[in-house]
Amino acid sequence: MPWKLPTPVYWVSGIATCVGAACIMKDIAGGKEYTGHEDLTDKVVIVTGANTGIGKEVTRGMAQRGAKVVMACRDLFKCETTRQEIVLETRNKYVYCRSCDLSVQKSIHEFVRNFKKEHGRLDILINNAGVMRCPKTLTADGIEMQLGVNHIGHFLLTNLLLDTIKASAPARIVNVSSVAHTRGSINTHDLNSTNSYDAGEAYAQSKLANILFTKELAKKLKDTGVTVNAVHPGIVDTELMRHMSFSKSVLANFFIKPLFWVFLKTPKQGAQTVIFTALDPSLNDVTGAYFSNLQRAEESENAKDEKMASWLWQTSAKWTKLNLS
Repeated sequence: MPWKLPTPVYWVSGIATCVGAACIMKDIAGGKEYTGHEDLTDKVVIVTGANTGIGKEVTRGMAQRGAKVVMACRDLFKCETTRQEIVLETRNKYVYCRSCDLSVQKSIHEFVRNFKKEHGRLDILINNAGVMRCPKTLTADGIEMQLGVNHIGHFLLTNLLLDTIKASAPARIVNVSSVAHTRGSINTHDLNSTNSYDAGEAYAQSKLANILFTKELAKKLKDTGVTVNAVHPGIVDTELMRHMSFSKSVLANFFIKPLFWVFLKTPKQGAQTVIFTALDPSLNDVTGAYFSNLQRAEESENAKDEKMASWLWQTSAKWTKLNLS
């Protein structure tokens, strides 16, 4: 009997089955959801890069729990659009858009001055904003963009807010890093990538810097009631990936990205470990640690280098003109 092509019904059924299986796999790959229902009424939270991606979902999670959330963003138009969406959904009117460009140290100083005029406390600081694998560019202060935004900008912001955070203790700081830190090293001879630049290496260096900063800050905050931890949110499908090769090619977007779609977390999934680290009661006394998939994870050997952490702290203080011990 001659072979016949399957009827359209079978084609549709097969495609639907494959799509359903892919969705199930994506949910599994996305990890667990944080199920805590903490009441954050009267608590004040800052989230950087809050208008999109992980930052947007963290902001939503905090607003749902009743927090006063300050969205620290560079693009105020996008910030306001997101703010309105979250306010309408959560019915929490205490969500605010405030200008903060982490690539401009003057902007960070202005943000902190305005924040301190408006709020008398800060319970949670989420250092989330970042750039990834961008072409070589410099911040307004002459720092390589990935190091300048991902590390130096948050280093400055955090230190300017430390007096308010310590006065609000118990309080928490969460630095969003990445598993990419395991490929990173701190180039003490060319930290600013002046002599040579590789986008991937510069990104990995900046994410390693996040963890070294976390560990050094944890030491300095000992016995203050303030904890600081770092997080790998997972490989998340956000605007952060816009400089990746498959994001710049129509063919790659059409043929390659769908193959990886199952393994990419959604922004909501990526936000879960950040929210967990910021809120879970079991972490009240945990500081200087690194988390992934709602549990403590092992960081790289380079991330455990105390001498490098101290050197990076001193260098970062110099580059931000802060008088820090």
